Amino acid sequence: MPTDSPRSVVPLTPTGQPAPTQSFYEAVGGEATFKRLTDAFYEEVAGDEIMRPLYPEEDLAPAARRLQMFLEQYWGGPHTYSEERGHPRLRMRHAPFTIGERERDAWLRCMRSAMDTVELAPEYDQVMWEYMERAADFMRNS
Repeated sequence: MPTDSPRSVVPLTPTGQPAPTQSFYEAVGGEATFKRLTDAFYEEVAGDEIMRPLYPEEDLAPAARRLQMFLEQYWGGPHTYSEERGHPRLRMRHAPFTIGERERDAWLRCMRSAMDTVELAPEYDQVMWEYMERAADFMRNS
């Protein structure tokens, strides 16, 4: 999976001049946005017959927190994920689970619904969605 992250965007002022650079994380609303996204995602997961069995924990809150921390860090926010858990090593962490096309598609369906709930501006939605598609495909191991 690509390790590059779109850490900053350069918005323009009304006069067309570059505005001060801000991270993607800041541009989309920071912690509150990523919390809403992960909450909406795990609400979908909880009711999904394909996704729910992939989460062995009864309580999905710890998984939601891990995803939120990961996404925040990836998109230019706090580095809490790495501070608490080390390098993401996504493929290694997901290796115990069979992730084929069916699971990838279910994950994307849940994430698309969550992103639609959050309603990012179209330009940010497109960038994030393209990442989600690449990430989901990268996680396939069967």
